[in-house]
Amino acid sequence: MTTESYRAGAFLDAARSLGVAAVVGSERTPTLAAANPAGHLTLDFSRPERAAREVVEFHRRHPLQAVLAADEDGAILAATAAEPLGLKHHPVAAVRAARDKHRMREVLRDAGVPGPDFRKFAVSEDPAAAAGVVSYPCVLKPLHLSGSRGVIRADDPRAFVEAFSWVAAIVRDSARAAARGPAPEFVLVESFIPGHEVAVEGMVTGGRLRLLTIYDKPDPLDGPYFEESLYVTPSRHPEPLQRAIAGRTQEVVAALGLSHGPIHAEMRLGPQGVWPVEIAPRSIGGLCSRTLRFDGGTSLEELILRHAVGLDVGGLARESGSAGVLMIPIPRRGRLRAVRGRAEAESVPAVEEVRISIPVGQPVVPPPEGARYLGFVFARARTPAQTEAALRTAHRLLAFDIE
Repeated sequence: MTTESYRAGAFLDAARSLGVAAVVGSERTPTLAAANPAGHLTLDFSRPERAAREVVEFHRRHPLQAVLAADEDGAILAATAAEPLGLKHHPVAAVRAARDKHRMREVLRDAGVPGPDFRKFAVSEDPAAAAGVVSYPCVLKPLHLSGSRGVIRADDPRAFVEAFSWVAAIVRDSARAAARGPAPEFVLVESFIPGHEVAVEGMVTGGRLRLLTIYDKPDPLDGPYFEESLYVTPSRHPEPLQRAIAGRTQEVVAALGLSHGPIHAEMRLGPQGVWPVEIAPRSIGGLCSRTLRFDGGTSLEELILRHAVGLDVGGLARESGSAGVLMIPIPRRGRLRAVRGRAEAESVPAVEEVRISIPVGQPVVPPPEGARYLGFVFARARTPAQTEAALRTAHRLLAFDIE
């Protein structure tokens, strides 16, 4: 996990609950090392092969049972380290395909999985020329970024040229920040998929998907930017459609060759059926995993750890009732000066907590450039409708002073 991971505390708590010694690998030696006496490795995430060799060398001295990525940044490194150790994990090739949005589209197309028209352009190409060879509306996106960063819809050539320049700048900035050097930089362009969107959380064993839950996204995600806000589970879509969502996710898993570990997928429910938006070889991001509890209060992170070390998780079912999270959007660029209404929001029935994740005084950047939220609101109720209503009410009570 990187030191910026939202998931550090949840995974370390899960390890302690299971009595498993966890060794943290991150890009620098942080306070995580002091909080985790079992061990720490400083790893270069931009060079996964070299970092994996360090994990293998550590394994010779201190044998490991599993290697896991807490979130997106560590996915390729974890797979690259697990493979030479003979540990069950998604194959490196499958993880790389899932992490590269263009490669994922190619693999799914070749496997006969329906999806949008797509093509990629180098960031150095003339956007006006590119605008003349795509159909509209379309969506432009970087190949490797997550959290809807750099994802922009264009409805005509003029909007395309503006969006292309913006996405290209985000791609270049990201490559420089990751110290990737002169790696090729591209923009993926896909035809826009209309319809509602859902998120799928699952666990794969031997290539077979076990559906953990389907999240509804009640807010429309039609652009021009695609910042996600509400996740509510269980889904309110009809059972036949939910079965179709699970079936399509299994097709994507099989096509990519994902075989062992968690997955998080995004699906569009359009007029032509269930179409995959993307799939990630890791669990749900941010603090959103807190919406999932299984028998005995087991967290998602504990379920993932149990699965990784070979313990049976087949009998752990999601708790009854509904849960949801509102990822608090950033309304404009600036510096966060104050948060108002938190106590009032937390007093809303069914709201469990309001967690502000960006400290006062820090800069805030909205999409499509930003990759963080102001925070999270969590709610739990008897029905999805009650959960959604509580989250929306709490959000209306919050105010943010941004200078």
